[in-house]
Amino acid sequence: MKPVLIPIKHIKQENPSVKTFMFDYELKSKPGQFVMLWVPGVDQKPFSISYDTGGEFGVSVYPVGPMSKALCEMKEGDRVGVTGPFGNEFSVKSNTHYITVAGGYGAGPLGMLAEQASALGSTVDFCAGARSEDLLLFEQRVEGLPGVTVHVATDDGSKGHKGYVTEVLTELLEVRNQSEDGLNNVIVSTCGPELMEKAVLDICNTYAVPCEISVERYMKCGFNICGQCTIDPLGIPLCSVGPVLDKDTVNQLTEFGQYHRDKSGKKHNY
Repeated sequence: MKPVLIPIKHIKQENPSVKTFMFDYELKSKPGQFVMLWVPGVDQKPFSISYDTGGEFGVSVYPVGPMSKALCEMKEGDRVGVTGPFGNEFSVKSNTHYITVAGGYGAGPLGMLAEQASALGSTVDFCAGARSEDLLLFEQRVEGLPGVTVHVATDDGSKGHKGYVTEVLTELLEVRNQSEDGLNNVIVSTCGPELMEKAVLDICNTYAVPCEISVERYMKCGFNICGQCTIDPLGIPLCSVGPVLDKDTVNQLTEFGQYHRDKSGKKHNY
């Protein structure tokens, strides 16, 4: 697929580490999908979509490698190649209670999910975790949306619960489990570091609640050609079957929470 060169419309500094790049383009994406962004002369990489208003979309970027660092040095008006959207999305339903569990910049697609679920009349416990208050993302974005309650956890206790955001998840599930409605119509959705997601999966297995997980692997093409993002032992390509997978599927992945592969295929343990 040939990238469409689109100028950066607006750049927003979300926190000291993360920038959001907005593009004036009708992408028609869904929460949890991704785009392949190409910086000419540098590289092409996948990025989760953190905003899609219909007429424009945005990606929120933490500079960790040559491609993302080059992107973060670009200015408004600079052109970026875009292909997509790709991948499987989070479900968005009415008459449902969502508990979203975000770690770091994993809050991007979950912010979209919270907005769309709220618009359908569903309720949301939006849980965001980070190492410290200044690294939290999108709590103010969803705060005040109808039916949305924000919960924050920081490792250092600088805001909200001191500890892991997964501890907040356990508390919320326990409270609902003891309520009149119990855990009926509850879906847990999570995006963030894989060890956090593994803890979310284990908690959802314990409480027997549905869970949807965005599983990240190294991707080269984005549309099921190269085989780089297949995952053991099922061999499913996460660029098309994923990145969002349901609990039953993730429970079958022996490498989830254990190891991942780099671009050469070498295993790296978590």
